Amino acid sequence: MANTILIVDDEPAICEMIGFALARAGYDYSETHNAEQAQAKIIAEPPVLILLDWMLPGLSGIDFARRLKREEATRGIPIIMLTARGEEADKIKGLETGADDYITKPFSPNELMARIRAVLRRTAPQATDDAIEIAHLHLDPVSHRVSSRGHAVEMGPTEFRLLHFFMTHAGRVYSRSQLLDLVWGRNVYIGERTVDVHIRRLRLALKKYGHDHLIETVRGSGYRFFAPAAQSRTG
Repeated sequence: MANTILIVDDEPAICEMIGFALARAGYDYSETHNAEQAQAKIIAEPPVLILLDWMLPGLSGIDFARRLKREEATRGIPIIMLTARGEEADKIKGLETGADDYITKPFSPNELMARIRAVLRRTAPQATDDAIEIAHLHLDPVSHRVSSRGHAVEMGPTEFRLLHFFMTHAGRVYSRSQLLDLVWGRNVYIGERTVDVHIRRLRLALKKYGHDHLIETVRGSGYRFFAPAAQSRTG
């Protein structure tokens, strides 16, 4: 999944304001103005989060959210509803569609960024800049560095992305196909055995510092990052 936020709103001024705020905060973004355009973009490159206006021309945002949450390929993408409807009943309706948050217009860029960061921490921690440490293995997404007790752990960019994903999803088992989708992206066409190659490289990089055992092979299922101690975020 690409680390891009998709704006779906038919008001150019709102899109411009949101886009400026996202760019200033370091996020990549794209924008569309109706559900049909958004559907095409989501299929081509699934975003890490969708900012979805309730009142869209054609298919409404609320109905589009329902559609996304019904489909297996898109139900995991977090959605923040944007709307001028501030009544409690409307908020409940929006959240019941599966939206992860709901923000009423007009809103400040600072409030929106705070909501985005909160949702990503819950739903896509690998898309945040938070540093994370598990079992004395420290990963900092901002500096793109991995260390163990102060010693730098060298690895390639793909191994870094793979380790970041594992550390932010510790304890869960992922199949090769899931890792391809979630780490490489759905629009990358490579074989599942490529995952095995990068797992071996990652284990080799971690072995020098005694962390290779953290990457577990789950026979018949895939791979899991084993967290023997509680993880901590330092970002």
